[in-house]
Amino acid sequence: MTGLESLWLGVETALSLHNLLVCLGGVTLGTLIGVLPGMGPVATVAMLLPLTFSLEPTSALIGLAGIYYGAQYGGSTTAVLVNIPGDAGAVVTCLDGYKMARQGRAGVALGIAATGSFLAGTVATGLIAFFAEPLSRFAFEFSPADLFSLMLLGLVGAVVLARADVGRSVGMLACGLLLGTVGTDMTSGALRYTGDVPELMDGIGFVALSMGLYGVAEILRNLEGSQRHSTHIRSVGRIWPSLPDLKAALPAMGRGTLLGSLLGVLPGGGALLSSFASYSLEKELAGKNAQPPFGEGNLRGVAGPESANNAGAQTSFIPMLTLGIPSNAVMALLIGALMMHNITPGPTVIDTNPALFWGLIASMWLGNLFLLILNLPLIGVWVQVLRLPYRWLFPAVLLFCALGVYSVNEAPLDGVLMMAFGLVGYIAWRLDCECTPLILGFVLGPMLEENLRRALVLSRGDLTTFIDRPLSVAFLSVALLLVLSTLIPRWHRTRAVAFQAE
Repeated sequence: MTGLESLWLGVETALSLHNLLVCLGGVTLGTLIGVLPGMGPVATVAMLLPLTFSLEPTSALIGLAGIYYGAQYGGSTTAVLVNIPGDAGAVVTCLDGYKMARQGRAGVALGIAATGSFLAGTVATGLIAFFAEPLSRFAFEFSPADLFSLMLLGLVGAVVLARADVGRSVGMLACGLLLGTVGTDMTSGALRYTGDVPELMDGIGFVALSMGLYGVAEILRNLEGSQRHSTHIRSVGRIWPSLPDLKAALPAMGRGTLLGSLLGVLPGGGALLSSFASYSLEKELAGKNAQPPFGEGNLRGVAGPESANNAGAQTSFIPMLTLGIPSNAVMALLIGALMMHNITPGPTVIDTNPALFWGLIASMWLGNLFLLILNLPLIGVWVQVLRLPYRWLFPAVLLFCALGVYSVNEAPLDGVLMMAFGLVGYIAWRLDCECTPLILGFVLGPMLEENLRRALVLSRGDLTTFIDRPLSVAFLSVALLLVLSTLIPRWHRTRAVAFQAE
């Protein structure tokens, strides 16, 4: 199948009435939940994950991707209107976006954010379509030793690039790896760490874990913070940016798109780092003579980071689609969803299920288009949603989580696990630990163990197999360099500056 034929298959798949409705519903639901203060893309995708289990795999992935885009847009809306970032990537949007809102230019800020996100998403989708198939073909050359080293690199990157302290991130990663060993050993058939509980023979439920860590934990966090925030913006003003506004913002959008596209494939925090890097770049290029100053409502301070954030989020699909390696928590959730639909993520997907692969790529552009033409006119609705007291919302959110996790296996234990992991996620937040390494360790741990065993079986127990192949050596070398970089004092200072806005 040629490249054009593949793209046409994707367009046909994405434009089917059923998938169009799923994509539209996904972006709308994602925006509705994501616009709530404190509910970012990860929590939104985790909460809405059970809704997709009744769909076929292609529609399920298109719907989850749409939820992801919508939740990201909702995060920028709260950042501009109430100075609360929906996710970490929207932190820098608060700096200038909220100032613009206070100056009566909330509509312009949201319009620039939506336009930049659409342009960045279009470019990033093109990059995915261009690079995904060659990378998938290249991945077929990987041996079990190469795959083990690649996954190890992904886990090391998730730790090094995490926002939390490296030591705490290592601890969370270890917890995720241990949780991934619960269940039946696929090699020997022995039960591991099940505590004689029959329901744990197949392992800990992915939905219970993810909804607990990100859904229930977010509720507990928001309740402690007593979410009494309400928008003080009485009028959002003109929504569509003027031509001078677009002319001033377009260069920043271009630079942000480039940065986000490059950094988005990094494991752990590429999409997050891209928004901070874009803001720092725009501030440096503008210098001290920027009018208005950065942090006081500069349009480029919204256009660049929002474009970078969206481009990074899109290109994070590349390692997930081509290698089966999640680069962030949302990609881990999507891999979990694929596994629950009996689809093994990785390079074989493009051959075994081309409609899913190319349909998802085509739907990415459609999802961003829906966000642009649908959500800007609905800004007034989101403003009203933001005025709802959180005490009215959290019981409904908790009920939705409970019903969702029970509907997967109809097992009461899953509800208990969800609440337990919600408490774990809340305690982790209190201890300034990030849950992303845990969820990545949980997803990658079994695959890491499988490839380790396969490599050792093929080499008859010879550990030098991991340094005999050039690819494996390259991955291990990069992982070692990342580890050694954490010992450099300047790295700690740069890392602190990168995340100081949080």
